[in-house]
Amino acid sequence: MRFIYELREGDNISGIYLCKNKQNLKTKAGKSYYSLLLQDKTGTVDAKVWDLNNGIEHFESMDFIKIDGMVTSFQGALQVNVRRVRRTQEQEYDIRDYLPTSRFAIDDMMKELTGYIGTIQNPYLKALLESFFVKDAAFIKSFKEHSAAKSVHHGFVGGLLEHTLSVTKLCDFYCKRYPILNRDLLLTAAMCHDIGKTTELSLFPANDYTDEGQLLGHIVVGTEMIHDRIRDIPDFPKVLSNELKHCILAHHGELEYGSPKKPALVEALALNLADNTDAKMETMTEIFAAAADNMEWMGYNRLFESNLRKTSK
Repeated sequence: MRFIYELREGDNISGIYLCKNKQNLKTKAGKSYYSLLLQDKTGTVDAKVWDLNNGIEHFESMDFIKIDGMVTSFQGALQVNVRRVRRTQEQEYDIRDYLPTSRFAIDDMMKELTGYIGTIQNPYLKALLESFFVKDAAFIKSFKEHSAAKSVHHGFVGGLLEHTLSVTKLCDFYCKRYPILNRDLLLTAAMCHDIGKTTELSLFPANDYTDEGQLLGHIVVGTEMIHDRIRDIPDFPKVLSNELKHCILAHHGELEYGSPKKPALVEALALNLADNTDAKMETMTEIFAAAADNMEWMGYNRLFESNLRKTSK
């Protein structure tokens, strides 16, 4: 089997992949075709089945499929033109080959993240963090296994943990550089800012939005989780509770980006900047990784609203 990160334009491939998504579309001429998103542990690749008549057996989204095809390029990104496809049997593949996973050791990242709890001086915030990241085994397991997004950035097992650790480290740096920041509040907000994603998204291989994710979103869900947990901590200060929840509610920065509130506290602003920095840098990292050795312009990218290219060597 060829892993997706190994694919190059012009390759003829034969292998088993997870069909993450399948759409039945029509060309401008009215001819039906399938548009697929194929996945393995190294990433995803767009695929098309142009001829539905010969060698194309029935399959659906989330099936593991055996394909034969050729790797081409479209608008600067790799694409597989599929000639043959069939649904596979469970014994034909190892599920571990199809779950994209952080390149960093998950247990090491979790140890580093929880290490910040010992540096929190405020007893209420420290108790809150411990209630999630030390004492709640079910939450810890889910947090370590979840992605940070369905797509765009950190869309892999351990992605939520990796993103949270990066944001926390950036916020810790901000506190050293800008003394006006309340470190205890900011680091607590950083560690908790995306905990709602453990409910917003399902686990792999689906990694899709749940009903709660569609109806409420991770910002509201995460704020509710914090609110419920704070109620179990005796005498938790009301002002502190509101300030922490404000940081979570405002961490996307703008109303049009899903934040119910815009940042009103400097800690909320810092969290928004750290979150946005890590999300965009990881997105660019993943785009460049998918481009492999391509040093040419990759075409317009809607996320960055710009034509992208790697820096010359």
